[in-house]
Amino acid sequence: MSSSIFNNNSISISVSDDDPDELGRMRVRVRRKRKKHGDQRGRTECTQLLIRWFVKYWILLVFLPAAALLIFEATRIGKKPGLAVNSGVNEVKKPGSLGNIEPISKLKELSNLNRLDPTTHVVGGVRERCLKLLPAEELEHLELPLNEESSSNLVKRLVYISDQETPYGAGESTVSWQRINDTRFNLFTGNQTMDEREKSFKVNETAVIHCGFYSENGGFKISDEDKSYMQSCKVAVSTCAFGGGDDLYQPIGMSEASLKKVCYVAFWDEITLAAQELQGNKIGDDGFIGKWRIVIVKNLPFVDQRLNGKIPKMLPHRLFPHAKYSIWVDSKSQFRRDPLGVIEALLLRTNSVLAISEHGARSSVYDEAKAVVRKHKATPEEVEVQITQYRKDGLPADKRFNGKKALNEASVIVREHTTLTNMLMCLWFNEVVRFTSRDQLSFPYVLWRLKVVKNINAFPVCTRKDLVNSMGHIRKAKPLTN
Repeated sequence: MSSSIFNNNSISISVSDDDPDELGRMRVRVRRKRKKHGDQRGRTECTQLLIRWFVKYWILLVFLPAAALLIFEATRIGKKPGLAVNSGVNEVKKPGSLGNIEPISKLKELSNLNRLDPTTHVVGGVRERCLKLLPAEELEHLELPLNEESSSNLVKRLVYISDQETPYGAGESTVSWQRINDTRFNLFTGNQTMDEREKSFKVNETAVIHCGFYSENGGFKISDEDKSYMQSCKVAVSTCAFGGGDDLYQPIGMSEASLKKVCYVAFWDEITLAAQELQGNKIGDDGFIGKWRIVIVKNLPFVDQRLNGKIPKMLPHRLFPHAKYSIWVDSKSQFRRDPLGVIEALLLRTNSVLAISEHGARSSVYDEAKAVVRKHKATPEEVEVQITQYRKDGLPADKRFNGKKALNEASVIVREHTTLTNMLMCLWFNEVVRFTSRDQLSFPYVLWRLKVVKNINAFPVCTRKDLVNSMGHIRKAKPLTN
């Protein structure tokens, strides 16, 4: 019995031997749970450590990438101009090399100078070049019509009002900017009355108009040698810098044909000549600096240097009497396209006699007048006189003219020298003499008054940007004194 009980107890004990295993498993689970809590605590401590490190060193995390980006961009800017290739003669030049002209120091100029990359825009979802020139091989064999005069011209002959038969002055007069009736009219311009101004807009087969070079004592003296050179030009690209203003930028992107057929002429006065010589930029024995023929003008007619600059800008037909085409480029820009190709693309291909850029910011003469006053480009009084006259004459405030903007930007002008375009330029010049030298105010007015000029190519701003590298004005021109 007892043995039976023992056996039962032993059995009972043997059955209860499973309990320690359960406890063991429970201990294992408890240990595993503690280990899990330990991992989580470790990760939390690691996260807190990272946060403390970030709080302490966040400036470095921001500064180092920014510094690296700055160094990268500085390296790109330094390399961007590279070695500029003059596509006309395959010469390799250092950035800013203008014959013997020193490199320009300004960052913007260095980034723009000698760039030949095309300007593009999106048309119908497709990116295209703003200016589509003929292929290089076609440009080399391009022949412009140089002797044809448009038979549709209503004006057959221009007679320039003058007290001399010759359009050029001579002698050494020192009173060239003598004013007439206390206006800006002088011995160079002649004294256009309001009645003569009104008659000048009448279109007749023979037009009698003021167009500068009124008297031999009027100023703008050019040497006989330079006059002879300019009279030989059939196609001219011109610029000017009076009063020691902008530097000279060599034209790039031209074909071999253009180098042979096109005259590149830069007009300087004696102030600019002296300023450039101080910088070591001297005219060669042949009269050139690089591709530019430097023409020194003496005895400038106006105290206002901006007004002196309108003479080569608006009256190229008087300076290049035998030229058929001309391209004007403001001194703040570097011309970077083949001139023969530009004439073909902007004039011949579009059947136009004059090409000029649309204005980039505004579309109305009246809006431009407000901007001129706001930016102190002219006095409120003189702008008011001009705008009052234009309102009296009936100039509309429309922002569109012939389907294009009614306001233009005149830093690049491409034109065929016809009697009608020559007349247009003379009338434009007379307006800037009478009113303000801000030619963007007067050009739309003259175009509106001379209604027979229809074939004007007002090209978009992106085309102008493709034509030139813009540098901006380097220094302010020094005014002349009486």
